[in-house]
Amino acid sequence: MKAKFIWLILCIVAVMTIYPSSGYAVETIKWYSYNEGMSLGKSEQKKVLLTFFADWCGYCTKMEKETFTNPQIISFLNKNFIPIKVNYDKDNKIASRYQVRGLPSTWFFSEDGHQIGSQPGYIPATNLLTILKYIQSDSYKKMSFDDFTKAQK
Repeated sequence: MKAKFIWLILCIVAVMTIYPSSGYAVETIKWYSYNEGMSLGKSEQKKVLLTFFADWCGYCTKMEKETFTNPQIISFLNKNFIPIKVNYDKDNKIASRYQVRGLPSTWFFSEDGHQIGSQPGYIPATNLLTILKYIQSDSYKKMSFDDFTKAQK
């Protein structure tokens, strides 16, 4: 009986080691509101990623679940960008300012708040990481995106 109890405890410990509980801290993207994020971008001299989404948008949900949970995306964004998330339905004035017509819609801004470019639609994590590196490194000032991606291989 004692051997079975010890075996049960060892099994529980093994399972907890292999499948840690959700109580462990998991890094997430530190999203900012539009006004706070744009202000922080200028004061911290960081580029800004601005994404427009809506709760009813299927590709927005997919991007949230697949792209924005990718550890490389989370780490790169939190370190190098000020990430801003804007709800298209709740902050329609901001969406109108950028003439957002489809969702999701992702925009990139320089440290001084000038628009670098935008990318409509769903962006897979690997593609977004390449775009972020292209923008963060200021390569967009020197070469085309195609040349940058070729140089990365």
